[in-house]
Amino acid sequence: MDVDGCPLPEDRRYAVDDDVWFLEEGDGRLATVGVTSLLASFAGRALAVTFRPVQGYLDAGRSVATVETVRLTGPVRLPVRARVVAQNPALPSRPKLLNDDPYGEGWVVRVEPEDPAEAARTLPTAREARERFAARRAELRVRCRPAVPDEELIEVGAECAAILVRLGEAMERRAPREVVLLVTDDPTSPIEMVRWTDRTGHSVIHQGRDGPLYEFLVRREAEPRPRRR
Repeated sequence: MDVDGCPLPEDRRYAVDDDVWFLEEGDGRLATVGVTSLLASFAGRALAVTFRPVQGYLDAGRSVATVETVRLTGPVRLPVRARVVAQNPALPSRPKLLNDDPYGEGWVVRVEPEDPAEAARTLPTAREARERFAARRAELRVRCRPAVPDEELIEVGAECAAILVRLGEAMERRAPREVVLLVTDDPTSPIEMVRWTDRTGHSVIHQGRDGPLYEFLVRREAEPRPRRR
């Protein structure tokens, strides 16, 4: 399911106010917990994930990890009473997995609920949570994109030629697969970006418009392949 551009998978339940999801595994004895695409987009690029040294069963609402991003530092909270049985070993070294794949490789902890039936009683499904999720997206003014940028380039009032030079410089600073968000008010930018990607071999993975502003998510390719038209 998609809510205003923000993914909301239907195979799990949600604690909407805490921006976390809960996915039962197998017979329901264990479950996985992670953050929603809403939080991943609102918070911006994740810089660090620190797990709390917790033991035993913890009440719903207790923090099991702290996430530091470019915009905020906040907790990841348990949606049900449970004990932590595993922490995602990839997150401390690759915190941006929270942004890049919040419903997959960016999971936070695996837990054993004290009462396997609690989630069904207290946590809504995706369809049940859809309206609250949409209201929260509007409240936070979140715009979900296919990727969270590693760098933002805001170019308003500049000529397109100069903008593309700065975009090229930004690409040189980024590692392969990293993404730059370009925002410009140049009306020729959609055409010029097609020419730029053909010339450089890097990819525009998302393009949008908000009033007079055009935005492009540009990904640096590991092996750029310029194209001829």
